[in-house]
Amino acid sequence: VFSVLALCSTTFISAFAQGAGREWELLSQEVEELLSAGEYDRAAGVATEALEIAERNVGPNHPDVATSLYSLAEISSARGRYEQAETLYKRALKIMENALGPDHPDVAVGLGTLAGLLELRGRYAESEQLYKKVLAIMEKALGPDDPNLAACLNNLALLYKTLGRYAEAEQLYKRALEIVEKVLGPDHPDVATALNNLASVYQTLGKYAEAELLYKRSLEIVETALGPDDPNVAACLNNLAFLYQTLDKHAEAKPLYERALAIWEEALGPMHPNVAACLNNLAEIYRIMGQYEQAEPLYMRALEI
Repeated sequence: VFSVLALCSTTFISAFAQGAGREWELLSQEVEELLSAGEYDRAAGVATEALEIAERNVGPNHPDVATSLYSLAEISSARGRYEQAETLYKRALKIMENALGPDHPDVAVGLGTLAGLLELRGRYAESEQLYKKVLAIMEKALGPDDPNLAACLNNLALLYKTLGRYAEAEQLYKRALEIVEKVLGPDHPDVATALNNLASVYQTLGKYAEAELLYKRSLEIVETALGPDDPNVAACLNNLAFLYQTLDKHAEAKPLYERALAIWEEALGPMHPNVAACLNNLAEIYRIMGQYEQAEPLYMRALEI
């Protein structure tokens, strides 16, 4: 997943670094913070102010204007106003392409974000073409082994997985895994993510033994790198448990779900959606094993969340 704000603001943050430029920079940082906090109304107001300052001081066709437009597009998307978001993304992209050229990595970032929006709206063919364009730009600009290229591969692979094109997704996930292993080393958390992605495709394709090996390796990496109580450990436990549940290995799945639930409750709080999903999975295990008294309160808790 690309961070448009991070890349664009880093590249152009010093465009008008004094006076109004400093104000624009501070406002742009505030927008990011408000977006992260889910305060979309306030973020929209601040982003609009930043856009007006940029347009007034550097003109309507400057990359700083595009950065503010990206912010507003992201806010619109978060609010479910997808048509408005698409219009803003396209306007920002036009500015970036004219200023930097169509093959610049920052342009690819914007294209990738637009592709994600189109995918969300079910416009898969358009999304696929943009993801492919992003891949071509990134590979040409950054080389075949850059971690940003792995992120591009993951985005396209996820689209293919959504469309049921699992063989194509598998090949892209494999290549992404090779890149992050080569660049970051075999024990990096990003490698664990890549392993999980590939394992999920193997599971869907019925390659259960291969999926189990990758899930276990991913779990080992994350536990070592982040500690046994990290929420990412819970995610790995949940993935492995779900595989065992699929294979009717309920006795093996149960303790994994229980540990994942304990980690998520402690780290994320008892009302988090991940907790609800895990409660439901664990309840299903108890039901299948005939332990109805244990299953019922878990189902009830999941429904309350």
